[in-house]
Amino acid sequence: MNFKHTYSNRKWVIFSFIISIFFIYIIRLLFLQVFDDQWDLKAKGNALRYLTDYPPRGLIYDRNGELLVSNAISYDLMVIPRKVKLTDSLMNELCTILSITPDDFMHRFNKAKAYSPYVASIFDRQISDETHGYIEERLHRLQGFYVQPRTLRKYLTSAAAHSLGYIGEVNYPEMEKNPYYKMGDYIGKTGIEKSYEEELRGIKGCQILMVDNLNREKGSFQNGRFDTAAISGKSLWSSLDKDLQEYGETLMQGKRGSIVAIEPSSGEILCLVTSPSYKPELLVGRERGRNYRKLEQDTFNKPLFNRALMAQYPPGSTFKLVNALIGQQEGVIDRNTRYSCHMGFAYGNRVLGCHAHASPADLVFSIQTSCNAYYCRTLKAILENRIVYKTTKEAYDAWHKKVLSLGFGQKFNSDLPYELKGNIPKSEYYDRYYGLNRWKATTIISIAIGQGEILATPVQLANLVAIIANKGYYYTPHIVKAIGHKDSLNTRFLEKHYVDVEEKYFFPIIEGMEKAATAGTVRSAAVPGIRIGGKTGTAQNPHGKDHSILVCYAPIDQPKIAISVIVENAGFGATWAGPIASLMIEKYLNDSIERKDLESRIINSILY
Repeated sequence: MNFKHTYSNRKWVIFSFIISIFFIYIIRLLFLQVFDDQWDLKAKGNALRYLTDYPPRGLIYDRNGELLVSNAISYDLMVIPRKVKLTDSLMNELCTILSITPDDFMHRFNKAKAYSPYVASIFDRQISDETHGYIEERLHRLQGFYVQPRTLRKYLTSAAAHSLGYIGEVNYPEMEKNPYYKMGDYIGKTGIEKSYEEELRGIKGCQILMVDNLNREKGSFQNGRFDTAAISGKSLWSSLDKDLQEYGETLMQGKRGSIVAIEPSSGEILCLVTSPSYKPELLVGRERGRNYRKLEQDTFNKPLFNRALMAQYPPGSTFKLVNALIGQQEGVIDRNTRYSCHMGFAYGNRVLGCHAHASPADLVFSIQTSCNAYYCRTLKAILENRIVYKTTKEAYDAWHKKVLSLGFGQKFNSDLPYELKGNIPKSEYYDRYYGLNRWKATTIISIAIGQGEILATPVQLANLVAIIANKGYYYTPHIVKAIGHKDSLNTRFLEKHYVDVEEKYFFPIIEGMEKAATAGTVRSAAVPGIRIGGKTGTAQNPHGKDHSILVCYAPIDQPKIAISVIVENAGFGATWAGPIASLMIEKYLNDSIERKDLESRIINSILY
């Protein structure tokens, strides 16, 4: 037997065993010191307190520099569960200070512990100044708890709730989407607060404090060497006119609907009224959650529903302006084209009715009197134009493309969150519904007058009038005009969008709209001393009385405001939408109201 060889093998086995043990220790130490931070957190947590320095959120102004949204100081009670010596006396003392039950206390404590035993989280948010004072006096007895300051929103107007939006605590999907946010942070949820979250929020800082074993702060760690300063959020200058917004909401009280006003030369939204609404201050402070639930459960008024951006209505006779433009561009009508109207348009054994007016009508007069028959014949001529198109489907696709260029059937890609796109059906929809090659112009004739499958949002209707005022182009409707400084224009919305209709075809439309305001269906929207052009609409409503719609702009020669007004279940456009639009124009252009009787009648009328 070779003892020397056997000994040699044992030596290598022992050596390998020792090396293995050595590597196991190395790997374990590496894991504890590099990958597992619980011991680091325990060590630092005994002596250091990390305070998040929340920056002031950017302010929001109106177009004239009036402050709409500012900040107010608030305090959150934070807890580090591992440092809490949980006793009955501590629990009872905090329950008394916070006016909560022991069950509430344990629920909050266990929630914080589940989040992390070593990292601070919110135990009670937005405590009052009085409660803050009580806690500060008793911090030496409340080990593991401390107070952290933060800012909340303060609204200086009770209007524009949907446009301004609100902030709320981040949820798990938002934290997963953006690692910047941690438990307890706040984020813009709707409106401007959501669209411009990154600009408004600023950048958080961090302050590291030394604390003793009695939970008392002993100053900055290493003289603030590792502290980071918060960077304040950028202020925004909205395009809203505060006085016009507040006035619009006053006119719409007791009514359902919306008012959207746009400056045609820039696309800036002057007001975005939705009614019923709510006061923005309801969604600030400790009662925010309770107030939100009440608003959400109000299914009768639906105050959280932004009708200006999300309601989709048949545009009714206002859509005749679209077909008048496209009919000219397609070459099937011109300003001298005359069609007869004998109380409507007959097709097959059916009649699409019309009101009494002189006949025949040319293009300008058809707008002035809102003739249904004229636009049924116009759409029929567009879709049966066999000189240019081989089939109805091909002609419809060309019509569809031009309608989309006018801002319908799509979102604007604006800074308006939750905007809906309305509905301009594709030809494939009719192929599926009626069958391939089994539909024609008279099958879908109701779209000639903005009924049938056609749906539009109030902001799209206001934009249509802005296009007419500009004679063929628009800027994307938007609600923030400057970021950081009132002269730093929002560069996202400086591009002109040209429509698929030549400029020359807008002049008969404008003439007809002005005559409608002086001697036609829009006389209720007329403003003494101001040249306006407009078009009424009555949107059919299968659930009740029709909706009252009016679109208009002023002054004709130098447009400054384009506006759409929709009053739900209010009947003809001239009855309610017209006077409201008239008062809004007078308020914006004259900065005062002379017609006090009309104003009083509108304000005091309850329509639901």
